[in-house]
Amino acid sequence: MSQPRHLDAAPVARTATAQVHEAIKQRILDGSYRPHDYIREASVARELAVSRTPVREALRELVSEGWLEAIPHHGARVVAWTEKDAREVFELRLVLEPMAVRLASERLDRARLDRLEALAERMEALTERVETDPGVRNEIAFLNHEFHRELVLASDNQRLASVLESVVRTSVIRRNFGNYDLTNLRRSMRHHREILEAIIAGSPEWAEHVMRAHLLAAQALHVRSTDVPGGAPPGTCSH
Repeated sequence: MSQPRHLDAAPVARTATAQVHEAIKQRILDGSYRPHDYIREASVARELAVSRTPVREALRELVSEGWLEAIPHHGARVVAWTEKDAREVFELRLVLEPMAVRLASERLDRARLDRLEALAERMEALTERVETDPGVRNEIAFLNHEFHRELVLASDNQRLASVLESVVRTSVIRRNFGNYDLTNLRRSMRHHREILEAIIAGSPEWAEHVMRAHLLAAQALHVRSTDVPGGAPPGTCSH
């Protein structure tokens, strides 16, 4: 005897919500939705061919995660980050991420190191294409996030990894490399390589110091961009 259809409703609804959640987040990441843009339930439901219920649930989740903010009587809009927000995020990362890399240096296994090297190699290749194909910046941003995430997970400290994931996710700081010219991108790629060299050499202190320099360089670019009237919105710089 077949199961009643209503038993499948929850998983189906959850899948639809997850799909809408990912679609909206991706539009924020690629700049289709800009800071202060309102996300309308009806429009999203129509564009994604779903009912308004999963859209409503996805918007609630994105608000709780810090991607959107709820404005009474108006709806949900994309968060715009101030220079103060950016400084606070970098202050946290400058303490926590070098610590995570130092721990990772002592615990990294060969399989994860291979993944990190593959990510670094792919980012380097894409970097050399940015002037002729600006669209690769989004892929670099995604791979860059994965590179940092792998390093943090390798620390084998779940609480540290959770805090850092929350900080990076909520700040929306990994949107893209729009503020990076080719020189800055190449420097960022060199930092990635040097971190791996330090790990292979068995020097946690070296790896920790390079990560700190890496983040300071990103911070300088990010803060500079927020100082320029009409410049790129806070949160568009990556690491």
